[in-house]
Amino acid sequence: MDSDLTALSTPELMSRAAKARDSRAGRYLTFSPKVFIPLTRLCNDACGYCTFVRRPSQVESPFLSPDEVRAIAEAGVDANCHEALFTLGERPENRWAEARKWLEANGHASTVDYLASIAARTMTEFGLLPHLNAGALTKDELAALRPASVSQGMMLESIRSDLEAHRAAPDKSPERRLATIKAAGELSIPFTTGLLVGIGDTEQDRVRALGELAELAEEFGHVQEVIIQNFLPKPRTRLASTPPADRESFLRTIALARLLLPPDVHLQAPPNLSDDIDELVAAGIDDLGGISPVTIDHVNPERPWPHLDKLARQVEGLGFNLVPRLPIYPEFATDPRRWLAEEARFPVLDHADAAGYAREDRWVSGGDAPAPSLFEDRPLPTSLAIFRPRTGTGPGALAELLEAVEAGHEPDSTQIEELFAARGNDVRRVAEVADTLRERIVGDDVTFVVNRNINYTNICTFRCRFCAFSKGPLSLNLRGAPYTLTMDDLAQRVTEAAEAGATEVCLQGGIHPDFDAEYYLEVVRTVKAAVPAMHVHAFSALEVYEGARRAGLELEDYLRLLKEAGLRTLPGTAAEILDDEVREVLCPDKIRTETWLEVHRAAHSVGLNSNVTIMFGSLERPASWAKHMTLTRDLQKRTGGFTEFVPLPFVHMATPIYMRKLARRGPTFREAVLMHAVGRIAYASTIPNIQASWVKMGVAGAQELLRSGANDLGGTLMEENISRAAGASHGQALGMEDFLSITSPLGRRLVQRSTLYGHLRSFSAHGADIG
Repeated sequence: MDSDLTALSTPELMSRAAKARDSRAGRYLTFSPKVFIPLTRLCNDACGYCTFVRRPSQVESPFLSPDEVRAIAEAGVDANCHEALFTLGERPENRWAEARKWLEANGHASTVDYLASIAARTMTEFGLLPHLNAGALTKDELAALRPASVSQGMMLESIRSDLEAHRAAPDKSPERRLATIKAAGELSIPFTTGLLVGIGDTEQDRVRALGELAELAEEFGHVQEVIIQNFLPKPRTRLASTPPADRESFLRTIALARLLLPPDVHLQAPPNLSDDIDELVAAGIDDLGGISPVTIDHVNPERPWPHLDKLARQVEGLGFNLVPRLPIYPEFATDPRRWLAEEARFPVLDHADAAGYAREDRWVSGGDAPAPSLFEDRPLPTSLAIFRPRTGTGPGALAELLEAVEAGHEPDSTQIEELFAARGNDVRRVAEVADTLRERIVGDDVTFVVNRNINYTNICTFRCRFCAFSKGPLSLNLRGAPYTLTMDDLAQRVTEAAEAGATEVCLQGGIHPDFDAEYYLEVVRTVKAAVPAMHVHAFSALEVYEGARRAGLELEDYLRLLKEAGLRTLPGTAAEILDDEVREVLCPDKIRTETWLEVHRAAHSVGLNSNVTIMFGSLERPASWAKHMTLTRDLQKRTGGFTEFVPLPFVHMATPIYMRKLARRGPTFREAVLMHAVGRIAYASTIPNIQASWVKMGVAGAQELLRSGANDLGGTLMEENISRAAGASHGQALGMEDFLSITSPLGRRLVQRSTLYGHLRSFSAHGADIG
């Protein structure tokens, strides 16, 4: 096969490589937002092309100090970088006394020892994920660095051992470097390697080198990316008069790499070393490497990084989207037990989105960071979410799927996952399709209900790891004290709600150990006695199930009793994620998926409507979101009892699962937009209303969702405690003026509704009641 490939013309070779890339990577090109940390520029080697390495007399200090590393890392955090790329000379203490003295004076036995220490601090204290390029290392050295890094790397450069470029570089022995790559595989270290084209080897040499790398990748699965780099001569080096890498040889090597390496190995060519990125893409790359908005490329300081905004536009012109990643690729990040030391697992989780890519901006649900705009060309200063105001997607499966959706196709579970995978401008296109469906199904009105949340107790016998609201009887050390409202307290709050114009009270609480079936019936009777006209929207599936279980009643029989007492609708809470594998971690002692579905089936059977909620962004993956949607959609087709879909972004700040370093920091803004947009698409023929949670999304975020398929803003709430307990900062109530500030700029009419979406009042853009 190798000879067949090398016999191909360059255009044919590149065409085959691009097709191979597209079949795997689709229309996305990745990059890693990083800072470059040159820990030491002293080196045991003297490569014939290198200007990175210095002599001791040419540097202020043999190594960067911890304070200098911290300053670089913090600048990277401020710029929303994720990667700290540590590049350094190999074993400088073997050659330079100055390096040995510095290490000894600072309590380190070797360069690798110092690297392990400072990289660990960078990951846990300074806030970035280390990728370490420390050269040809032993297996023990690689193992020592594994807990302090998320990935490691070392260029093979060439399979040839007789190159002039490496004459004074004992650590550039191909045998030593292949042994390092193999040892990394044995240790399950995500690894980056690559070739340097133009330093004296031939195409056959490069094919042989790629074959060696392919074998190691196949054996261990650890080679996450291969870099094909073009040699550029530099003044004052031994190879200064050597011509730069031949353009055709360089492009052929990229294409050969794509075709000879396993399909799951990513392929990169540094964009700052080429004048024509279009050619790199045409040759088959799917990654543009690390790009820094903060630091220069210290190895090639004469070649600045491309500006991200310009690069994004160039990539878009080729029909691709530019997507930020971590220094560990998604395939590895989403399998942490295999590929990450325990020390590195939470730092990766904290930087990652649900698919294992990099978080694109600083927005978090319930937080104060501004939401990026999907529809206006105003990227935030620290945003890596490159949304552009252009329509349409490039060619590919997603474009075809969206065309089918517009024609009335109902996506299956696999296709729902494909929609959740949208990035860059494809997110905007999914949102546009969803909003077209919204207009077709429910029109332009934006609805809300005037209501009050009443949480009658925060004492709970269940141990949901995402919940910061509920308390055990003795958990006074947590936010707020345990409490249980009296029936008089409850009646007073219902009366206050009615006086404030509320038409609904939403009643939920913890599962108190002393509550029985009669307690929940008494709650409903108390509400109806206080305000007979008040709509009672109450009790999660867990509360209903526990009430029935404690009374020894069938679900239908107990629900009939609640309905007779005055219950009118059930909230969809306690659903969280309807995937038992996730629930086992998230809420291990809570009802299973089938029980939640059965409670709502029973409610619908006795004439009680309910809604579908989903809590997303903690630890689950998009496959779970798709499963959640298809299960509830199937039930809706049988019962027709769900009135709305309510996505609830996970608010992470004070939750036990996040504080124990077991969850992400909630969804990204992209994921939040897609949850509403894909929900609109998935439920298009079954559930008419999609709600945006202003409590968790913020006012600006909710406005974006109303342009992405949502049509409802939920309730005024008056008293929202659950999100606040988890750390949300968006307030506990909104008034009509607040809702108008969301809807008026969109040119949409604001409508007060009943719980069951009956029209109560409409408002002009200025707040006038227009009936």
